[in-house]
Amino acid sequence: MADVLKLRLPATSANLGPGFDALGLAMDFALEIEAREADRFSITSTGRNTAQTGDVDDSLVLETYRSVLDGQGIEAVPLHLDLHNEIPLGMGCGSSAAALVAGVMLASHFGGLGWSKHKVLTEASLREGHPDNVAACVLGGLTVSLMTAEGEVDALSIQPPVDWPLLVMMPDSSLSTKKARAMLPESYSKADTIANVQRVAMLTAAFAQGRGDLLALAMEDRMHQPYRSPACPLLPLLQPMAGNHGVLGVALSGAGPSVLLILESGSEDAAKEAVGKILSENGMNAEAVETKIFRDLM
Repeated sequence: MADVLKLRLPATSANLGPGFDALGLAMDFALEIEAREADRFSITSTGRNTAQTGDVDDSLVLETYRSVLDGQGIEAVPLHLDLHNEIPLGMGCGSSAAALVAGVMLASHFGGLGWSKHKVLTEASLREGHPDNVAACVLGGLTVSLMTAEGEVDALSIQPPVDWPLLVMMPDSSLSTKKARAMLPESYSKADTIANVQRVAMLTAAFAQGRGDLLALAMEDRMHQPYRSPACPLLPLLQPMAGNHGVLGVALSGAGPSVLLILESGSEDAAKEAVGKILSENGMNAEAVETKIFRDLM
């Protein structure tokens, strides 16, 4: 019988403004799983969204585990999962990426596949349809990733030299990635494309050199945030905070509706107070999650 497998898959924030389907940032709250072979499939779930994460018949983790092994011609042994989830579903914080990576890693371990980190990254990215969240979940830090037409995935992790605090503002209602993608246009102007290329290049360099002073401009976007704003009302309220109250940069977290704020160290209280005032003045509620960049590799 295989040993117990313990996993901690971090939440992730994709895009960071201009890095659409290319950039991802690992955050220090996670999906934690302790898995062991059992007589039947079962889940004990705690944390967020337990009704969904604890449903054996609708578990993305177990569905992925079975599917990977079925594709390899291997019978999936039943597992019991002790699962603790800190990643809210449908909030743009990489819950599906974490579940997919977990399922692939369970298949690799309990199916005896012995897959490398790169193989896990590729398999989970193909199932997700894009590599940004998955890369950050697997590698930690800020990740830059790409997927070829043939389905090959490559990714690099950048570990910024400074520890910027993060603040994730989560509204009351969720937004599916499918719906968020349907809001985007089929094509973009040359001017908008150039603007995004410039900013994503600057954003990557700013992370590599710890240049927080460049984040406000570098996290601007013309390709997805303007089109998703109607479904993500926190974004237009909080975007003007970039460069003020200790807020270095603001962007949708993934497809939304949550908003990611990167903060200057020591400004957490001032930033939270300013955010709270803006929300109160506009009659809106949101949950504030204080976190940091997750750097530890799996």
